[in-house]
Amino acid sequence: MSDPLDAIGALHDPVRRAVYHHVVGQPEAVGRNDVAQALDIGRTLAAFHLDKLAAAGLLDVSYARRTGGPGAGRPAKLYRRSAAEHAVSLPPRSYLAAAKLLAAAVERAGADAALQAAAREHGESVGRQAKGVPTPAALLAALGYEPEVDGRVTRLRNCPFHALASDYPPLICGMNLAVVEGLLEGAGLTGCTARLDPRAEGCCVAIESKNKMR
Repeated sequence: MSDPLDAIGALHDPVRRAVYHHVVGQPEAVGRNDVAQALDIGRTLAAFHLDKLAAAGLLDVSYARRTGGPGAGRPAKLYRRSAAEHAVSLPPRSYLAAAKLLAAAVERAGADAALQAAAREHGESVGRQAKGVPTPAALLAALGYEPEVDGRVTRLRNCPFHALASDYPPLICGMNLAVVEGLLEGAGLTGCTARLDPRAEGCCVAIESKNKMR
């Protein structure tokens, strides 16, 4: 397991930070050529920073054969956001452990409805501060998330509660849905509906709009 301090330190270099932001902003894994072209840097430099990010645990590496263009037929090294999470606090604090204990207590007490009500109220409060944004994607981006749009559906590339959702999926996914519903209500996006639509990767919540989003 990589040291969280190493992971944070790996982003100190501005070029490496730009490489990281480009990779995590893509829906699919990318190679050094894609990064070099997008950032207008050399392929060797792109590969250097990609490998440093992978060594720090910030990117996952896979291999796939190219189907066309330079290097066709040879396995290409591809990079995507790491599934690992990194958090640093000095001195160490176990917020995740506390969150898991609270989730276990809510689940045992059957207090799902109370949790969802609190989550919806929180979402509405945050949404009101962002009122006037034109689309769900713009709302989520303004809050620091990474939305992706496919026609009338908006999703998050990563689950904001992944560490908890993996242990308590019904409880945490229901809470996540309530937060998003509150966000939409608070922001005045009444033409949009949030629903649960779990996938193998990414967030379990999908936002469907009446009209196709851009």
